[in-house]
Amino acid sequence: MTYPDCPRCGSSLTYEDGDLYVCPECAHEWPRDAPAEVAAEVRLVRDSNGNVLQDGDTVVVIKDLKVKGASSTLKVGTKVKNIRLVEGDHDIDCKIEGFGAMQLKSEFVRKA
Repeated sequence: MTYPDCPRCGSSLTYEDGDLYVCPECAHEWPRDAPAEVAAEVRLVRDSNGNVLQDGDTVVVIKDLKVKGASSTLKVGTKVKNIRLVEGDHDIDCKIEGFGAMQLKSEFVRKA
């Protein structure tokens, strides 16, 4: 029996668990009887290497970033824990120690 590809990450390794389909790669679950359009409405956010990001992930900044309103820059290698994905130009909401709450673009981070 063939199962549909994961609508979040595109993996073909999905399996059935009760009334749900489950993706072992990104842990996405969706109803077995959901229309393909509804299951595929999930927005994918990828880091600079193409890895799919999820809420709660830890990422690392890959280049020095100027921060508006701050006298210092966000240095390369800064680890950002517990990110939250949002809609808009800057796809990541986070809190960075020493800088506070801010938004980042996913193209300037990599998954840790």
